[in-house]
Amino acid sequence: MAHHTTSAAPSPPDLRIPPSSSVVDVSIINTTARITGIPTAMFFGPPIEGHQELAVPCFAFLVQHRDSGRTLLFDLGIRKDWQNLSPLIGSTLKAFGWKITVDRGVREILDDAGGIDTAAIEAVVWSHHHFDHIGDMATFEPATALIVGPGFKDKLLPGYPGDPDSPFLETDYSGRDLVELDFAQGDSGNTTKWKTLTIGHFAAIDYFGDGSFYLLDAPGHTVGHLCGLARVTGNGDSAGNSRSSFILMAGDAYHHIGEIRPSQYLPLPRDISPSPFTPHTPGSTCPGDLFAALLPHGRERPFYETTSDPEKSFHYSLDDLTRTIEKLQEADAHDTIFLAAAHDESLLDVAAFFPASTANGFLKQGWVHKARWIFLRDFAKAVGRESKTRL
Repeated sequence: MAHHTTSAAPSPPDLRIPPSSSVVDVSIINTTARITGIPTAMFFGPPIEGHQELAVPCFAFLVQHRDSGRTLLFDLGIRKDWQNLSPLIGSTLKAFGWKITVDRGVREILDDAGGIDTAAIEAVVWSHHHFDHIGDMATFEPATALIVGPGFKDKLLPGYPGDPDSPFLETDYSGRDLVELDFAQGDSGNTTKWKTLTIGHFAAIDYFGDGSFYLLDAPGHTVGHLCGLARVTGNGDSAGNSRSSFILMAGDAYHHIGEIRPSQYLPLPRDISPSPFTPHTPGSTCPGDLFAALLPHGRERPFYETTSDPEKSFHYSLDDLTRTIEKLQEADAHDTIFLAAAHDESLLDVAAFFPASTANGFLKQGWVHKARWIFLRDFAKAVGRESKTRL
């Protein structure tokens, strides 16, 4: 098979992240929740043979500010007693026929592990309001605030039973501070306590005020969808790191990394190493041309696009989501940024999880390189058994 070369990819764009030596410790929590039987067509297309359904974990993130000890959670997965979700979600899940399993809630996972003062967690950030991210807020103290994105209060309140058709419960937010972020910059408009800025093309809020953790305005999948950007090594920090590295918590800004890659910054390579079929074999490779025919718009555009038919899509705004994905591609071009979406199953083979380890060492441990093309194994059937056995 002939190999096709591509022109040199453009350099990663400057994201204009201010330098800082302040860091947070980030732990990825595999929440024990899993959903199977999700049609890919609800979220992206075109269809690829052998990859018509998703079977996904649900990740949450523990964020601990190293200097102050202040602690946040970014997302909560699915509540353990998911049968007690709002009636709208209960009937929707029954109609969809998805299989859902949850062994433990996030509060239970943290308490069982020990070492985390869960009563002192200052806030839970919902990337968005869907059932597989909001967990069970009632398991956290009333002093734990709930942070949501722009438009939440106006477009989504009240919860059930105030609104019989709400996708979440009033008890998820009642009796605690419900903080809606305002990303407007300058003295006019922004009335929050946080400094606002622009990172790449994202409007951002500097949560701790020292450059260690940013919340990003990333709408599209839902109104007010948020991403998190955590600095886990800093410029000249106490560990002696010379450059910053970041975990980007993407929520549901994408449901498969094939919506992000390849891109103009990361075109499909001629040789893929490690091979997605043998990712744990040192030095394993496979030809990128195996997958080139699956790309609808060439080697510099993703395998998938957001579902184009609004009537079939599970997204709130396809235009906003497309822009959010383009912004994420700019971040993804940097080897110092590790993208971690809530349902990216490929991370199970690459990342370390709570409580065994934090994710702070991803750069030294090579997670970005190991994870970059591992998702291509999802297309094994499409590229053919014969091609796979030749690798």
